[in-house]
Amino acid sequence: MSLFRLDISILGARSSTSALADLAEQEWRAAAPGAPVVRRHLGEAPLPATAWAAAVGTRFVPPERHTPEQREAVALAAALTDELVAADAMIFAAPLYNFGVSQHLKTWVDLVLTDPRMAPGGQKPLAGRPAVLLTARGGAYGPGTPRDGWDHALGWMRRIFGDVWELDLTVVERELTLVGVDPALDQFAELASRVRADAEERARAAGRSLTVRERALLD
Repeated sequence: MSLFRLDISILGARSSTSALADLAEQEWRAAAPGAPVVRRHLGEAPLPATAWAAAVGTRFVPPERHTPEQREAVALAAALTDELVAADAMIFAAPLYNFGVSQHLKTWVDLVLTDPRMAPGGQKPLAGRPAVLLTARGGAYGPGTPRDGWDHALGWMRRIFGDVWELDLTVVERELTLVGVDPALDQFAELASRVRADAEERARAAGRSLTVRERALLD
């Protein structure tokens, strides 16, 4: 068995999504000690913002006319796709930023989709493979809250990972991560503690489930 882990957060050791991903990975590793893990941290090593346009540009000119930048972009897209295709299971740790998806994740997805193996409407090399998406939000965005419907990231990530790539996707969400940071949220401290504990337990359960689904797929 093998695992691919993608982290997005720009907060380093303070990242809520990376902490949840650590719990899921620990459970996965307990069931698969010694199995390989490939990691990519876009928050620490972002992809070049111009790579997607360069890769797309290769569709309109013959290979012999590709620029060095275009050739590098195509090679990068292939390397990113290789990491995904080689993995039997996946963990994605992706926070909500400014009510939407992180620019680093969007760049990664856009670039991967330029690879012929991952192009929409083509073959589905990842179909059925188990994956866990761990996401976090600073405030509260559930039904009945003032910002219900303001999370424009989770729906998009579900579409890409679940519908376009057809991964067997489990989603774990955590809210109110800014309690203790933003004084305006201090009144929600007790609720935030419960939300955190619940998200951590669901992350552990998702990691355990990941190994079960992975083994079933490999069998």
